Amino acid sequence: MNTIYLLPSCSTCQRVLKTVKQVGDWSVRDIKSEPLTEAEVDAIAASVGTYEDIFSRRAMLYRQRELNKQTLTEEDYKSLILEHYTFLKRPVMRIGDTYFAGSAKKTVEAVVRAV
Repeated sequence: MNTIYLLPSCSTCQRVLKTVKQVGDWSVRDIKSEPLTEAEVDAIAASVGTYEDIFSRRAMLYRQRELNKQTLTEEDYKSLILEHYTFLKRPVMRIGDTYFAGSAKKTVEAVVRAV
C-alpha cells in the first residue's frame, strides 16, 4: 500500500490526500505524532534528490531562527528535518521505494501518474 506522510491539521496536505485517494489506496502517517526516523529521511532524500530538496523554507522556524540568512549544508538540512517535523516539505508520498515531496502541482501529477 502507498503511504502519505503529513500533518492532519495542514489544509494543503489534506487537499493533496484527497487528490491522491482518488487514484489509489493510501495509508496515512502523522509525522508529528510518529516522527520520521533517520533511515526514512535518508531514503526520502535519496529518492527525491537531496536533503535540500525535501527541506521546507516555508516553515515559520526557518525565518524565526534566521536560517534564511545562513548558508546551510546538506548535513544542516538533514539535522533540521530530523530535529523538527516542520522542516520537512509536506506531504511526502511513498509508492514502493519511490518518494515524492511537496504539494506542487507537478509533484501531485507525478504521483497520480505513478499510482
